[in-house]
Amino acid sequence: MTDVRPTVTGARARIPHGVAFWIVATTFLLVMAYSTVPTPLYPLYQDLDHFPVTMITLIFAAYAVGVVISLFFVGHISDWTGRRRMLTIAVLVSALSAVMFLVWTDVPGLLAARLINGVSVGILTATATAHLGELRAKAKPTEDGIVAASVAGAANLGGLALGPLIGGLFAEFLPDPLVLPHAVFLVVLIVCAIAVTAVPETVDTVAAARTYRPQRLSAPAASRTVFVAAGFGAFAGFAVFGLFTSLAPTILVGTFAAPDHLLAGTTTFAVFAAAATGQVVLAGRTRRTQLTIAAICCALGLTGIAVGAVIAVLPVFLIGGVVAGVGVGVLFKSAIATAASIAEPTRRGETLALIFLVAYCGLALPAIAIGVVLTFAPQTLVLLVFASLTLIATVSASLVMRRGADTA
Repeated sequence: MTDVRPTVTGARARIPHGVAFWIVATTFLLVMAYSTVPTPLYPLYQDLDHFPVTMITLIFAAYAVGVVISLFFVGHISDWTGRRRMLTIAVLVSALSAVMFLVWTDVPGLLAARLINGVSVGILTATATAHLGELRAKAKPTEDGIVAASVAGAANLGGLALGPLIGGLFAEFLPDPLVLPHAVFLVVLIVCAIAVTAVPETVDTVAAARTYRPQRLSAPAASRTVFVAAGFGAFAGFAVFGLFTSLAPTILVGTFAAPDHLLAGTTTFAVFAAAATGQVVLAGRTRRTQLTIAAICCALGLTGIAVGAVIAVLPVFLIGGVVAGVGVGVLFKSAIATAASIAEPTRRGETLALIFLVAYCGLALPAIAIGVVLTFAPQTLVLLVFASLTLIATVSASLVMRRGADTA
């Protein structure tokens, strides 16, 4: 009997690849936004449950652990199970975390909800990034990959930027700030999951079928040095993001005596928005030029963060954060573009999953270390040391990747 199963990618598609590209990009943006909505809400949860500042870093760490575990075990499997299927699962898992936030508000519930939310993001990031590139290639076969890479980067960091701003607006101006944002996003995420089921598949799941295994912790053999430099850049850049995602409200209160929830959300929004904007504005520049700008912005911005903390002048701190955001945004985009360009076509999702795994370790580990050190060291000193180390790391990564771009 003849096998009539569809083996042509996109056989079940009901919408054009060009339209699907923007559906996936919007879904990517909204799921990432929901992952940072709780940032300005942490002080409210702290008042409700009376837990110390260190618990905020543990709650944030639960999210990062979820991302890392998910990237390691399932972030790469869309290479053979299909992009659409894994993207739909990622959105539904995020919706599950919203339900958990609504029904379980004490510390164990927050830890569990953030862990599940992290699992969603781990599935989403590499899958959506690869899917966007493949959808754009189908819709615009003569176009290079810069548009897809720029949109993926903007959706990723733009979503992370929007989340704290939305959370801050809910906390400052609307009732039930620990209920309403989660309820609204629950509806939004369900709509996104339904929309994603209609997009074309870009993986031939029959031809690509293989036995499951966890993510390989290895770089593409032919370009290992370049990949290591990209991973270092992703780690260093996300360390800066982790500071603002997990501890922005605490820093504003402890260093600048500014407890406003909207300000906390706006501060994190500004850093991520600057990162996303920098990626888009500089999209037409060569990678060498982008990395030069990244090195300069990281150096100036992190210096501003350190100086602002030492002299306790909030505008200096905020401007430093915005300038650093531009630098690390461009650095991260260059790291992703580098990883995608050296990946084998049949292992693109796997390679991207690994670079995101490294990045989210950068998001989690330094932030956790800061939270622990803050229990016995002055906040200003901790910020000064963090800014100094991160400045060295980001600038070094930018220059090494720039050298690789020179020789490419």
